[in-house]
Amino acid sequence: MKILVGYPPTEDSKGTPLLSQNRQFQYFNNPTFLFPVALATAATMLKDKNYKIFWKDAIAEGVGSDEFYRFLESEKLDLFLFETKTPVIKKHWQFISDLKKRFPSLLIAICGDHVSAFPRETMDACPVDYLINGGYYDFAFLELCEALRKNEPIPKGVWYRKSGKIVENGRYSFKGKLDDAPIIDRVFTRNDLYQKEFNLIGRPLAYIMSGRDCWWGKCTFCVWDHTLYPKGTYRARSPENVLEEVKYLVDECGVKEIFDDAGTITVGLWLRRFCKLMIESGYNKKVMYSCNMRFGAVNAEEYKLMKKAGFRLLKYGLESASQKTIDKLDKGTDVLGIEESCHLAKQAGLTVHLTMMVGYPWETKSDALKTYRLAKRLMVKGYADVLQSTVVIPYPGTPLYAEALDKKWLLFDDPTAYERFDMREPVFKTQDMTPDEVMALCNKIYHIFLNPEYIVRHLAKIRSIEDVRYTLKGVKAVFGHLRDFSWSSGPTQQKAI
Repeated sequence: MKILVGYPPTEDSKGTPLLSQNRQFQYFNNPTFLFPVALATAATMLKDKNYKIFWKDAIAEGVGSDEFYRFLESEKLDLFLFETKTPVIKKHWQFISDLKKRFPSLLIAICGDHVSAFPRETMDACPVDYLINGGYYDFAFLELCEALRKNEPIPKGVWYRKSGKIVENGRYSFKGKLDDAPIIDRVFTRNDLYQKEFNLIGRPLAYIMSGRDCWWGKCTFCVWDHTLYPKGTYRARSPENVLEEVKYLVDECGVKEIFDDAGTITVGLWLRRFCKLMIESGYNKKVMYSCNMRFGAVNAEEYKLMKKAGFRLLKYGLESASQKTIDKLDKGTDVLGIEESCHLAKQAGLTVHLTMMVGYPWETKSDALKTYRLAKRLMVKGYADVLQSTVVIPYPGTPLYAEALDKKWLLFDDPTAYERFDMREPVFKTQDMTPDEVMALCNKIYHIFLNPEYIVRHLAKIRSIEDVRYTLKGVKAVFGHLRDFSWSSGPTQQKAI
């Protein structure tokens, strides 16, 4: 059985679509490809089980449709698994239809957050053979392949067709342990393609996930929290298992920095144990470790322990400076504690990365500007080093999407106009901001990088040629983001109801 795992060509004049390892979706002018942990795990699992397996990320490789079709023709594949997201789902429906016409014997499996939110929709819209409903699709796909190889029943959670009819087969429920997954084969899955993340300074770098996905798991906007890893399905690897992957990445792959892309790294005893293992093993001196973090999740002593253990950067979801917004999003953080958390992390010697969103339908322009002013204050004071701003998007499957439909918040009448959920324009009506103003504010937040006080503070920290390279990459990324949010003259603004 010859199997392909990866991403098909997804060409668009808007830019490069970022699908892999992305909770949100954007077209980027200056693309950063993130290593797709779950799909790469699936490929490694099959390779270890002696399947004839191929890996091809056509987007990261820059492979167009003609070349991709030639590859399929030459290899005579039996099964192809790929991941999709909301803004390109219609493109992928058409791609699957075209693929089945060209290669009628090729079986196609699809996974991802959108198809897990609306599985029947995709089964009806295109002739896909298998649809993995839910997260842990690396384990689910292995079960599917084993069932096909042994001529056994299709596992629960994988939708399929039988005698021309769709078999609705529930959600996939992962019963095992993440420690049971193999360490990803980074050579086979082309880790070299995913080296452009400017915020990670060590090269080579690697993305991992110590857990799937977030132990908080409530944020109403997070599509992974509600479609792939809903409350009650969170799993964390053991600290010992994560350390084994760290050792492999450092010793076998020469990795200098690791980003742990679990929604939020597991804190408490888990974090302290992992830090202790990093220190005792000496790998705290061999690699830099970065991760996602929540405000208020750790204390001053734990920040210091993380620094000692080799941690470099912490990425926080600030989201908004309005406590009303934080509460509506079920974020579970306190706006008044943001500055203190940033300050404690900086005192420990850690780099602070902030992410935030604009365009909430209940926020006024005054509310949104509070977010800008808080971000600017943190950056200028030196309590934060890097920021990232996006337009809030209510992805299908999230409580925010359901609320948007119920309260008629969308700027357009058709909630299945999925191509408009690509962050190239706002999709929400707001209290008193036009779409142009929302995009301009997103742009304005990125202009904080150009603040003279911030620039002087940043230049004062340059100590090496590596710091210079990092700064130049950052400048390039900032101007790329400024282009990404330069949209204007969009739909007529309407007030939120």
